[in-house]
Amino acid sequence: MWKTNLKIIGIVMGTLALYTIVANSIPQVASEVPEELTFTDEVSTAELVAAGEELYGGAGGCTTCHGTGTRAPNLLTDHAGEGAIGTRCGDRVPGEVCRVYLYNSLVGPAEFVLEGFPPMVFQARTFSDAQLWALVAYMESQGGEVTVTADDIAASADPGQSTAAAATESPAGAAAVASTTTDVAMLLQEQLCLGCHAIDGAGPPLGPSFDGIGGRLTAPEIRAAILEPNAGAAPGYEAMIGVMPTTYGQAFTAAQLEAVVSFLAGRN
Repeated sequence: MWKTNLKIIGIVMGTLALYTIVANSIPQVASEVPEELTFTDEVSTAELVAAGEELYGGAGGCTTCHGTGTRAPNLLTDHAGEGAIGTRCGDRVPGEVCRVYLYNSLVGPAEFVLEGFPPMVFQARTFSDAQLWALVAYMESQGGEVTVTADDIAASADPGQSTAAAATESPAGAAAVASTTTDVAMLLQEQLCLGCHAIDGAGPPLGPSFDGIGGRLTAPEIRAAILEPNAGAAPGYEAMIGVMPTTYGQAFTAAQLEAVVSFLAGRN
């Protein structure tokens, strides 16, 4: 009898150990989330710029691409003889002032692609309106006049609110609300994945192609690469570490993440 009991105890302990190992092997969401900002109606230009500068150099991840002159246009220094971004932003779209152009380019980057560069990979939906406008204020300060005010933040957060900014130069609107779709084709478009990864033989070569990815990586490895993109790189893409946003753990719901992982794992 005691031998039977020992076998049972051994099986139970072995099973618990196995599940513990499996649980610890699942990648945890450790994405850096931009800290929430709250401004009063009396927020100063200096406060907006300071908050924007912290985001730009930190959780916003802007310095990963902007500043190299190869992955994206320089913003804080001269680009093509046009000066820093605060100097040239007002000339990008006829009739559109600098702050509106900058805001719209953040919430709809695919619509504002500078010739010679790939589409910007920026997840505006993970930022609040206050954070986006703080980034705009900081970019305006680079060679230009900061025109962002508390009215801009209030107007984009509440499109129905009557403010001077909304009445004259209303931007495209607040950052898009994350959808609940599990349609992978839509998710890859919404999350701008195809701005870096090719699929079906078409697309930019900034990141590893999605074609055949299921033959190169297992589902857990694909999931880990999405949630912790800076933990490693595919052979030949080491120089691109830091380019992929680290916020997909927040941008995707659990169901969306698993839909994408299953789709990619099936592309052998």
